[in-house]
Amino acid sequence: MDKNFIQLSAVSMNKKFLSIFAVGLVVYLLTATFSYAVFSFIQPGSSQPTSATKETTSPTPGKTKRDPNLPRTEECPLNGQMLTKDDRSAWEKRRPMGIMIENSKVARPQSGLSSADVIYEAVAEGGITRFLAVFYCQNAETVGPVRSARTYYLDWISEYANFPLYVHAGGANTPGPANALGQIQKYGWGYYNDLDQFSISFPTFWQDTDRLGKDTAIEHSLYTSTEKLWNYAAQKRKITNVNTDPDTNKETSWDVNFTPWSFKDDLAVAERPQNFSAEFNFSKTQASYLGDYSVKWQYDHDSNSFLRFNGGTEHKDMDTNQQILAKNVVILFTTMTVADDGYDEPGHGTHTLYGTIGSGKAKFLIDGAIIDGTWKKKDRTSRTVFTDDKGKPLAFNRGQIWVEVLPIGTQVATQ
Repeated sequence: MDKNFIQLSAVSMNKKFLSIFAVGLVVYLLTATFSYAVFSFIQPGSSQPTSATKETTSPTPGKTKRDPNLPRTEECPLNGQMLTKDDRSAWEKRRPMGIMIENSKVARPQSGLSSADVIYEAVAEGGITRFLAVFYCQNAETVGPVRSARTYYLDWISEYANFPLYVHAGGANTPGPANALGQIQKYGWGYYNDLDQFSISFPTFWQDTDRLGKDTAIEHSLYTSTEKLWNYAAQKRKITNVNTDPDTNKETSWDVNFTPWSFKDDLAVAERPQNFSAEFNFSKTQASYLGDYSVKWQYDHDSNSFLRFNGGTEHKDMDTNQQILAKNVVILFTTMTVADDGYDEPGHGTHTLYGTIGSGKAKFLIDGAIIDGTWKKKDRTSRTVFTDDKGKPLAFNRGQIWVEVLPIGTQVATQ
């Protein structure tokens, strides 16, 4: 065979190979780009999404419509609020749900707090408080910012069902008494009633860094909706208002062991005081920034409720732009320590611990006055019992209840 012919053939084959390679490379890059875009949109939240994958447009959940003309004849089991038969038909298909909501200064104003039935507030760490908002009888279109789990909130939400829905984004997981994620697994909640954002994708959770302002860090931008969470629990986890025994297949209602608190009607208008307030802080230290977490409850005569001030300013719900108000405020005194899980030195750590089991003193803000009393909780799943200074079970006014958890010895200023 001619030598020149062989050389020309080799050159031709090299050109053809380079052409095929170039086309293949372009196809690969286009495919990879498209796949990355799709994957970024639909992948489950195995970790906090980055700014490249966040969803900045809040979905529109199906919110329960309430006809203002319908009579309010149905009592909410959690806080005694009188609602409609339509509301009852909705809540009877689900179970209580606790959502962790942060209260750092940059996370305000939060969304959804005004729609919760009961709210617990305690320090997460460093004097910064966090909320456990318990929802059952009402919906909230947007709730958040959602933050991580802490062990003592597990004890409080545990009294709302054998398997209450618990919503958070990650949590404390250092070995020791503050290991919230380890305790969730120990209780048998993992991948069942535990709704951790790290394992649930959009649209049940979404991130919106523009919601609170352009400088909001991504860890303060995670939101959800009660409707989407209840729907996810029912469709993906098969959790509704009943528990199913895996051995007998027998169904029992979530509230078979639930004991409601006692409720009463509001004090008559003519008997209400004109002015009253109670104010306190969550820490005994003098750090200047802790004033951002001071709380004042100012009595409102007309509504027989207490208006909330947080860090010296009106505490508002972002979606309603209305100041948060509660019909009842519980001030629960208990032990507060720090877990040895952050440093090598004994007595130092990262996470706060509260004495949630046992008994102690309490104060109650009801009907524009303060009442001395006690609290008692037998074990993790037992209902917390509140009694007045005569040992009689306390009767709350019908409406939202706030439970403020303070270290023993914290002063509450009233006027």
